[in-house]
Amino acid sequence: MKILLCSHPFAPSVGGIETISRILAEEFTKAGEEVTVVTASPDPSNSLTFPYRVVRQPSRQLLRELGKQSDLIFQSNISTQTMLPLLTVGKPIVVVTHTWIARNDGSLAWQDRLKRFLLRFAKNIAISKAIGDSLPVSSTVIWNPFEAELFTPLRGTPKTKDIVFLGRLVSDKGCDLAIQALALLKAEGLTPSLTVIGDGSERKALETMVETFGLGDQIRFLGNLGHDRAAELAKHRIMVVPSRWVEPFGVVALEGIATGCALVASNKGGLPDAVGPCGLLFPNNDVAALAAALKQVLTDEATRSRLTDAGLEHIQNFLPGNVAKKYLEFFRRYA
Repeated sequence: MKILLCSHPFAPSVGGIETISRILAEEFTKAGEEVTVVTASPDPSNSLTFPYRVVRQPSRQLLRELGKQSDLIFQSNISTQTMLPLLTVGKPIVVVTHTWIARNDGSLAWQDRLKRFLLRFAKNIAISKAIGDSLPVSSTVIWNPFEAELFTPLRGTPKTKDIVFLGRLVSDKGCDLAIQALALLKAEGLTPSLTVIGDGSERKALETMVETFGLGDQIRFLGNLGHDRAAELAKHRIMVVPSRWVEPFGVVALEGIATGCALVASNKGGLPDAVGPCGLLFPNNDVAALAAALKQVLTDEATRSRLTDAGLEHIQNFLPGNVAKKYLEFFRRYA
């Protein structure tokens, strides 16, 4: 099957959609499919190579020609820049929706309305039940893959540390909630360690908060670790994902589960799909509930073991080869 994979952002750009698009392109190629990726992301160094063709910033004419040469057009998140020129080439279009098609406050701008209208001309996949429920068309849920080769081999690493947070240091991700929860636990005489992996505009404010609460001997900020984050994650018993924002999915939770962490995560959006039976959920933005969940996993060995042990089976749903197989089965219904 000739697959034209449209990924508006792609390597060397870094982000969730870029990673998922790359994983799927690689797995489709391994399965024997002929993949061409089209993207708006430039490669200034012209140094990246892939086992499939990558066409950067194509003209509308070239994009349409590539569409005509394909058996199926796959939009990794809808982009009007590629969707509109490809509507009339006569090939089946599949769209996977990675995030909410709306403004942060839930309102719809004209761009959102256009994208939601265009979904009517495609077969649709959603990365979580919550995303599927938010769409104006019917969709099939196929969960995201993750970079399993970086994390699963480290599952047996000795757990010498307590809690880890991994994410951008911005208010949406809720690292401040985790710090506040540790302050509540300290008042009860419980003083677990917290490792913060990531960086962002709120780092200095978070470091100040740590000092204000007198938690300097419990919390360490490591900054961005890149691929080294896997080895650091694997040293921890618990991963906390305290997002304020309603996450569309939660690949970071998969990374924690794969390395043997029990999860404590907020309960809205797609995070419950990713966490599954491997963690405790608490209401978004509820510090007291977060502290209670952390206390339970920290102090109850049986609960922590149950959550960790569930990860062995749960993580199979997100291995790249298994996810790609589901995509290809979906594609073959229409191509």
